[in-house]
Amino acid sequence: MSVSLNNFKLAISDAKELAACYDLMNEKDNSIPPDALKRAALIMALTAWESYVEDIAAEIFDNKFGVLKGCHIGNYLDRQFSSKLKMFHNPGSQKTKEIFEEFFGINVTESWIWGNYHAPKEAKNALDDWLKRRGEAVHRSQIDNTKPDLIKRNELDKCVRFISELVEITDKTLESI
Repeated sequence: MSVSLNNFKLAISDAKELAACYDLMNEKDNSIPPDALKRAALIMALTAWESYVEDIAAEIFDNKFGVLKGCHIGNYLDRQFSSKLKMFHNPGSQKTKEIFEEFFGINVTESWIWGNYHAPKEAKNALDDWLKRRGEAVHRSQIDNTKPDLIKRNELDKCVRFISELVEITDKTLESI
């Protein structure tokens, strides 16, 4: 198990705590919990994914290329990797595939098969859809009460479970490199 996986587990707990706050407020009489809690939980769950991908890439980079630190080629690789990570926002399936292929020679997305995801394409599409919803939550907050929620409570659980399982399968795949 990687250090990055342990850090992810701490980060995803923030999303779970926000969902629990929503549930607690929903149980109280005459209290309507703010949808902002669900949107915040969605944002936190996908931020935990983004942090995991960046952290595990950096962890592997240091493990594989740390011996080259200080020499010309090592400094060059470090600059290239650091530059790529600085532009690595909103890590959808394609960006995730590219960074691991470019620096480590592995298409990590091909291992994304588990449970209800019988082909990597299904998991890739699901990840990209969740990231799109995160973007909507961040940039297009709900202000029209006549529109349906951006995310329903049961969908939030699905998102957290999906991201957690995706991280587990990704981490297991990357143990071998």
